[in-house]
Amino acid sequence: MEQQLKNDLLLRAAKSLPVERVPVWMMRQAGRSDPLYRKIRQEQNLPLERLFRTCPGPDSHTDVDLAVKISLLPKRIGVDAIIVYKDILTPLASMGVHFRFNPGPILNPPIRNKQQIDSLKPLDDPHIQLAYTGNVIHSLRETLNDELPLIGFAGAPLTLAFFLIAGESPMKKGKGISEKAKPVFKMMDSEPDLMHCLLDKLTELTIHYLNFQISRGVQIVQLFESIADVLSRELYETFALPYHQRIFSAINSLTPAILFAKECPYIDMMHQSGAGVLSIGKCLNLKKVKSDIDDTIAFQGNVDNDILRDGSFSDITQAIHTCLEQGGKVGHILNLSHGLHRDTPFENVKHFVKIAKSL
Repeated sequence: MEQQLKNDLLLRAAKSLPVERVPVWMMRQAGRSDPLYRKIRQEQNLPLERLFRTCPGPDSHTDVDLAVKISLLPKRIGVDAIIVYKDILTPLASMGVHFRFNPGPILNPPIRNKQQIDSLKPLDDPHIQLAYTGNVIHSLRETLNDELPLIGFAGAPLTLAFFLIAGESPMKKGKGISEKAKPVFKMMDSEPDLMHCLLDKLTELTIHYLNFQISRGVQIVQLFESIADVLSRELYETFALPYHQRIFSAINSLTPAILFAKECPYIDMMHQSGAGVLSIGKCLNLKKVKSDIDDTIAFQGNVDNDILRDGSFSDITQAIHTCLEQGGKVGHILNLSHGLHRDTPFENVKHFVKIAKSL
């Protein structure tokens, strides 16, 4: 498959192979900062949970077409990969957990006791339980016709646990952790065995989910630990790292895998995860990180997503120059420190890709 790709820069970079230029894509590239995406959402007037759902319904064919169309929107600005349009919470429906979006994800009641955790269903047959996601991936591969690689992804177990226990997004609209996340830290502190029980179930789900996506056609996967920036070193080592290691050791070894740990300073533990690509934030110096870690590991990042939202074209160009200088040409995938902000000017997004490809 990979040899047939017209543009395989991302896959080569992920394996630290020589490339003509550093590939570029952006987290949340298929979504809210794109005016065409907002237009589609307004015209269709569908709730996000329907576009992210895992079970086919009477209009499932139409919904698959919409998810494919949205996933492919960034292709017109020249990115080097397409990521499947879905949410990190998508596979939880297969466990019997259904989030609705209003506008952020809401779960009522949240998962906070052993009885609730024991009642979570296993992912026995992803081809049935996650048929919708599989159909979207299959259709994307057919539509792309080997033009660009397709990225699949999953939320890391601890990130999913934060959502389940909080009952909504654990993050504030600005920065930092929400008051709703207090029960998560309480469980880690006073009921660690219960937390590990939940994380065990979520880890098995994630392994099956990523392998299913690979079987349906994604060519590289990314694991999102989106709450890494609020974890102490001890919490990361206890409740995040062991589950990363289990996941990366159990997914298809022929498929490149990226670990994204939001603004995580614990690069040594990220390295121990078993991921072949580490996506780092603006809190780390990419040049120093690369010099400290063996050259079999590739890196993704790490242009400040705030600069993309708030900066001028000149600021963005300079940030790209700095990132490429620090990351070098081999084993580097150009991306952001985190996902695109909702209010990022789309002209800035296009400028980011244009400059990245011109260098």
